[in-house]
Amino acid sequence: MTSTPLDESTGDPSVERAETPLERLRRAEQEALHPAGEVAEAKQHERGKRTARERIDLLLDPGSFVELDRFVTHRVQGFGLEDRVYQGDGVITGYGTVDGRQVFVFSQDFTVFGGSLGEAYAEKIMKVMDLAMKMGAPIVGINDSGGARIQEGVVSLGGYAEIFWRNVMASGVIPQISVVAGPCAGGAVYSPAITDFIFMVRDISYMFITGPDVVKTITGEEVTFEALGGADTHSTKSGVAHFAADTEEEVYADVRTLLGYLPSNNLDDPPRLKSDDDPERESEILLDLVPDAPNKPYDMKIVISEVVDDADFFEVQASYARNIIVGLARMDGYPVGIVANQPQHLAGVLDIDSSEKAARFVRFCDAFNLPLITFVDVPGFLPGTGQEYGGIIRHGAKLLYAFAEATVPKLTVITRKAYGGAYDVMASKHIRADVNLAWPGAEIAVMGPDAAAKIIYRRELAEAEDPDGRAAELIEDYKTRFANPFIAASRGYVDDVIEPQRTRFALTRALSMSRTKRSSLPPKKHGNIPL
Repeated sequence: MTSTPLDESTGDPSVERAETPLERLRRAEQEALHPAGEVAEAKQHERGKRTARERIDLLLDPGSFVELDRFVTHRVQGFGLEDRVYQGDGVITGYGTVDGRQVFVFSQDFTVFGGSLGEAYAEKIMKVMDLAMKMGAPIVGINDSGGARIQEGVVSLGGYAEIFWRNVMASGVIPQISVVAGPCAGGAVYSPAITDFIFMVRDISYMFITGPDVVKTITGEEVTFEALGGADTHSTKSGVAHFAADTEEEVYADVRTLLGYLPSNNLDDPPRLKSDDDPERESEILLDLVPDAPNKPYDMKIVISEVVDDADFFEVQASYARNIIVGLARMDGYPVGIVANQPQHLAGVLDIDSSEKAARFVRFCDAFNLPLITFVDVPGFLPGTGQEYGGIIRHGAKLLYAFAEATVPKLTVITRKAYGGAYDVMASKHIRADVNLAWPGAEIAVMGPDAAAKIIYRRELAEAEDPDGRAAELIEDYKTRFANPFIAASRGYVDDVIEPQRTRFALTRALSMSRTKRSSLPPKKHGNIPL
């Protein structure tokens, strides 16, 4: 037991007294606040990184954090670890609030053993994950770790696997958010990969299975940390990261914004915020937004911003697979998920990446009771050997499966065209969308009028004296007979054809109607989505 000099009242400074329990507590508390010391924390700052506690302060409401297990230490003997014992063992866990709502959190501390995971460390994360599940509250994991603690061997690997198992059990039950605020390599990447959303910070975040040195040894390829697994790589090329920011401050602000759209768990409704934006508001901008030429692009984000509350759209994976848009917004104060084809990129076509991006987002919204609004302007699936060899059939089926399986309210607006199988996939009435609307100029057909007329009337065009003139007539005839929303409306595949400027009003009414929707899937262990 630590001793301290005798109180001055004894008159004998050479006599020492035992440390009192309260003094011991206060000393331990200070050690837990700075386990590796201020020099190590200064080095963290020199790298452009926040400390583990600073990160929690940025995430949670001021003064709301309650720490758990701050006095936990490792129990390892050997390799010199018995002389290197730190309060908390390299990870800070606990709970607090974001905008007054309860959130659980763990924050890895790179200043202690490089943030490496050992047995006690893993047990702390498991404990806070279990609590989050019991209490039905989101969990945010802040990752900054060199990986498994080598000195603890297979026990470290077992700790990772226990965390992975909890990630899977929590999936679809509570929102799970990962912030990668430093290295995350090897097996450690699979916990963030299972969670719902991954945030990264440029120049300090890295995720990869094997680092640049191993890549060079095995393949001979030279690559930097940033190019291999940096924030821009994963937010634009791989699609692993959902958000990338320039600073940690931006990241935690974005996490707070995201949590504001989400329910605490799968049994709760998403939180409604009072909105002053008139639910019956019309937008004249939408009247002339869609070009007359069917192959001319326009920005679908304008449609979204004109329809949702206060033009406030929180886009997810904004830099990846940009031919489809996904994100969160509010309608009359209620959170909704948005899925939309983007004519500005690849004409809004569905391909492997966009199908997978949208499918995962749809499944997330369905798991957490977020109604889905889908804006459709899709020419079909992207053709080519690259897509076929890459499995566009299987990946496209993921989006079809996700929309068909979703039981939340599903509302669809066809703004210009919906061709072929892509019409079916994009939340059509046939896969149980609840309300399907179309703008007057919408074309709903097996394919575009030009291609369809040339196939249907191939022989007639070959025999015509003026093939081009006759083709124009036949194309116009096809449009009149097939490529308009009234054919689909006559069969009930479209519930209504609406004026574009009244889209917000039509959707808010449909959402109000569908808020009491009850729908269930056939009893089964789980479906077999085409992974």
